[in-house]
Amino acid sequence: MTSTLITNIATLVTNDPAHGDGAPLGLIESAALVIDGDRVVWTGRAQDAPAADTVHDAAGRAAIPGFVDSHSHLLFGGDRTAEFNARMSGRPYEAGGIRTTVAATRAASDAALEANLVRYLDEALRQGTTTFETKSGYGLTVHDEARALEIAARHTDEVTYLGAHIVSPDYADDPAAYVELVTGEMLDACAPHARWVDVFCERGAFDGDQARAVLTAGKAKGLIPRVHANQLGHGPGVLLAVELEAASADHCTHLTDADVDALANGSTVATLLPGAEFSTRAPWPDARRLLDAGATVALSTDCNPGSSFTSSMPFCVALAVRDMGMTPDEAVWAATAGGAAALRRTDIGRIAPGARADIVLLDAPSPVHLAYRPGVPLVSDVWRHGRKCR
Repeated sequence: MTSTLITNIATLVTNDPAHGDGAPLGLIESAALVIDGDRVVWTGRAQDAPAADTVHDAAGRAAIPGFVDSHSHLLFGGDRTAEFNARMSGRPYEAGGIRTTVAATRAASDAALEANLVRYLDEALRQGTTTFETKSGYGLTVHDEARALEIAARHTDEVTYLGAHIVSPDYADDPAAYVELVTGEMLDACAPHARWVDVFCERGAFDGDQARAVLTAGKAKGLIPRVHANQLGHGPGVLLAVELEAASADHCTHLTDADVDALANGSTVATLLPGAEFSTRAPWPDARRLLDAGATVALSTDCNPGSSFTSSMPFCVALAVRDMGMTPDEAVWAATAGGAAALRRTDIGRIAPGARADIVLLDAPSPVHLAYRPGVPLVSDVWRHGRKCR
């Protein structure tokens, strides 16, 4: 192993107040950091930096932790361009469009699904994403859900079983039998390849009782719950997530005061997915309301072929600042440390001694430029697991 000093950093975002200016982003100006192996071993002022085996000159760029994308759907086949075109021409978004992708995913080979996954992972890495979660949910048979998770597990530790995405078309007339399959044979086949269990608790998908059955069965198999909650309207998803101590409630677009209070007083992270609102012309989640109440907020892409076909965390940061009431600092924190919290990780989403060396340099002196210059490809250099990969 060799150590690397990255120096001449204009602004270093540590996300560790103890190692920075005391604010949540833990900023250090005129900074440097040292990587040894796959870990950060030192941060501080450039003038105080220790020697290292190699030196990288950041040339006045800002350094931030690699983005943590804690919600994506990258195991799929096919394309839904026609659906997007129709929606932009006036048709509302409905959960049933998932069935189109289910048919294409079942027809795709393992090689095609994996090639598609790798393509979008590479695309996300170029935009600074160094950790991602991804889900099954487009196969909806025992075989297709299990193979999706096996493929995903070759590329990330953050794998989610989402057999309960919608009721399988094969069980359209017997949803109860499908829930039984999801909580029985399908779960048995999928649990060895997953860390998380998820359910789409929404009209057109699964109601509160069905969602509870899925999450409870998953917990009994050692999987940690997360919930698609309150995207299309008010419902039981958020309160169920908090009750079952889910790691995250994702979407959180339509919230009652009780939902907000539960998130603020529980351990469940509110993961907001502005790409979905952008792509469906739905109301924006009110991040300001959640933050002011004291809830922990994460940002993620929800990259999927139907409702949010973006892999760009910088784009989601810009949307959150422009349309969801977040400050630039809050949005950067939510896209890094917030995502880590949603995955219950402390080794990522920050740049401090002991953290994994996932680091992004921006072609800008400040992380505020992520919102200030939307759509501009600002990611200059990326280190992942301590290795420079861009």
